Amino acid sequence: MDHHVYFWLKEENQNAADRAAFEQGLDALLKSEIPVSGRWSVPAKVAERPVTDLSWDYALTVQFKDVADHDAYQVEPVHQDFLNRFKPWWAKVLVTDLA
Repeated sequence: MDHHVYFWLKEENQNAADRAAFEQGLDALLKSEIPVSGRWSVPAKVAERPVTDLSWDYALTVQFKDVADHDAYQVEPVHQDFLNRFKPWWAKVLVTDLA
């Protein structure tokens, strides 16, 4: 299954130092042994279209073998540490999970 997360950072966390720390946090999530693969990114510099949302700051995509692995990842210490550290930085988060 695929787990997609889009992050909108609060204005006060839109500085280079906070962005670098957030990127390190995303890197740490991807070092978990549970996901099959994953990556994070920022919006691509594409032409704006009515159907394209480029308002987010970061996207994280993580692939899991199955829902059980997804559920195990949710309670894994590295994931919980990420949530505890960075949740106050988010203006908005959107999660989509694909079978």
